[in-house]
Amino acid sequence: MVIASDGINIVSRFDIMGSEVGAYRNSQQGVFLGGGVSGVTGQNATTQNADATQLRVSQLYLNIQHEFGELIAGRAPIQFGMGITHNAGLGEFDHWNDTRDLALYRFKVDNIYFMPIFAKIKQNNYEVGKTIAEQSYVLEYDNKDIGAKTGVFYQTRASSDQSNDILAAGIPGAVSVNGGINLKTINIFLERRWPSFEMRLEGSFVTGSTGLVNAANEQINVDSYAVVSELLFPRIEDSKWEMGAKLGAVSGDDPTTSKYEGYQLDRNYDVAMLMFNHRMGSADFLTTGITRAGSGTTVANSADEEAIGNAMFLSPHFKYAYDEKIDLKTALTYAMLMANPGNFTDFKKDLGFEIDLEFIYKPRDRVTWSTGIGFLAPGAAWKGGTSNFDNKANWGFSTKAAFTF
Repeated sequence: MVIASDGINIVSRFDIMGSEVGAYRNSQQGVFLGGGVSGVTGQNATTQNADATQLRVSQLYLNIQHEFGELIAGRAPIQFGMGITHNAGLGEFDHWNDTRDLALYRFKVDNIYFMPIFAKIKQNNYEVGKTIAEQSYVLEYDNKDIGAKTGVFYQTRASSDQSNDILAAGIPGAVSVNGGINLKTINIFLERRWPSFEMRLEGSFVTGSTGLVNAANEQINVDSYAVVSELLFPRIEDSKWEMGAKLGAVSGDDPTTSKYEGYQLDRNYDVAMLMFNHRMGSADFLTTGITRAGSGTTVANSADEEAIGNAMFLSPHFKYAYDEKIDLKTALTYAMLMANPGNFTDFKKDLGFEIDLEFIYKPRDRVTWSTGIGFLAPGAAWKGGTSNFDNKANWGFSTKAAFTF
């Protein structure tokens, strides 16, 4: 951050060795260790140097602050509520980030905030009408003295038919573009904190038109939702234990209707290490294909790009403070599907159980090393009814470190 003068700041974020090309371009996935001389066929086997990467500017905006609010203009992050829809990727191990080219003004009166946001999502060229634009209005109440917070995020996104590049491959059936998108998203967030208990609740509802029509020339409209809650009993006084739970319901698309009912939570919102983080199974059971259609990735060659969709889940977790530097965490997740995504015959909705174990080591402030292992006992849903796909038990291992400065 550059302080230009009193109350005027220039804020930027530079990603070093970030994802530059391919399916994860502009994400926070990063690059492979062992880059070789990437892109030069036939020379990687004998190379003596690693591939060079570029410095990526993911955020750059002007922030002007004064007594009653602040003005932000530029490429800035968007964050709201629990992050199930609008998630700026502020967590230590988040791989995705929500940003906009925007102008907003945040009015502040005591504990009440109001923020109109005007954003340009895409401008193809200088030709009139080839844009995707977004307007949002955020109203929040945040009283830190009593631990109460609530807010509403209302967003509209519209485009012309010429700039409508919605991923039709993620919608079942033969569809074609017949107009622009016109989508409305409403998020409602509630939070209440006490010394021994915290609860959060966020609901998101999407309606509007995709600008697509099916083979019967029926307009494909969107009508989807997600409701997620978090409960937490934090560690207090001399206790070494912390307990909590995540639970929610996220709608899935029913291929037998002319509407699209699927909803996908932001990929930064994690619940289970395997089931909702890595693509599994022989079909798009979670109806999240619309978020990656055309990327060229498969179950075998994808990163942790999966999202939570078409599922109802319950995930209690427990954390034990072994000492000042080491935490041990375990979570047990059960989930079931909301809809039959492939119109399978003799279909079951049970996704099964997953248990995740995590070792968290913090040798000093701003340094975190996490090592985890997950075991998934898949349910009958992964078999796809009479399709009889494999649904064998699965496990995964991960280790990651975060250095914050």
